[in-house]
Amino acid sequence: MRIHRYGDATEIRADDIPLPVPGPGEVLIRVAATSFNPSDVGLRRGLLREILPMELPLTLGGDVAGTVVEAGSGVSGHTSGDQVIGRVHGATADYVTADAATLVAAPRTIPLAHAAAIPVAGLTAWQAVFEHADVRPGQRVLVNGAGGGVGGFAVQLARHAGAQVIATASARSADLVRRQGADEVVDYTATTLHEALDGPVDAILHLVPTSAAAAGSLLPLLAEGGVFVSATVPIGVHFVARNDTRHLAALVELIDAGTVRVDVAGSHPLTDLALVHREAEAGRTRGKIILTA
Repeated sequence: MRIHRYGDATEIRADDIPLPVPGPGEVLIRVAATSFNPSDVGLRRGLLREILPMELPLTLGGDVAGTVVEAGSGVSGHTSGDQVIGRVHGATADYVTADAATLVAAPRTIPLAHAAAIPVAGLTAWQAVFEHADVRPGQRVLVNGAGGGVGGFAVQLARHAGAQVIATASARSADLVRRQGADEVVDYTATTLHEALDGPVDAILHLVPTSAAAAGSLLPLLAEGGVFVSATVPIGVHFVARNDTRHLAALVELIDAGTVRVDVAGSHPLTDLALVHREAEAGRTRGKIILTA
């Protein structure tokens, strides 16, 4: 599924192209599934060209779960038949090549296609919780945007770190967020955080694409010495998640141990990619959506 020029979702089309060949250090993966990330919309519209320069035509998709079918020269650790996950470029396809060093073994305890929901969202949540917020036992942590794909992982990881977790979510996501471990869920459509919170928090994980002014209005909710971590707007500790296989492998371990769950909100065939983009832009998606090859 590729775009030949930047624009709206009608620019996404299915192309038949030659099977890619893995180069040195690469593997060829038969894709089981990829997943939709909100940043895919900005990439498709050309809004991320300065940050992520890409050549057109561009195959979309940044997450992959699949099976190695061929390894290029110099590859060790991944062989034909291995099930893997990772962050890659161009995963909305039947096959994709990837740097073998960026991949880890897929979880054994969930369907392979569901594992496509993990890499981008899971790494973002992991780095927000453990690197940037440095969440500790007994802290109060506010996850703003818990109903999204990153938020679901962030709630679980903050809870795993021993924190008391307060989460914002709409009514349609509230039950899921509670099952993921939130101690308190604030319906942001019915009240404000300033009204709902009964005291300051030690960390705010800001995961929603608001304005800087809206994000800044939450700063008074922090306790003295608290940290504001943003994966969206540039305020507080603003970051873009990096591809770190150590973090991804550690997250897979927690999933296989049953500590972290992977919740897939919906599944579509790859050919529905344009539909998923339109639904997301209209605000009708939640959580992680996977696209199966």
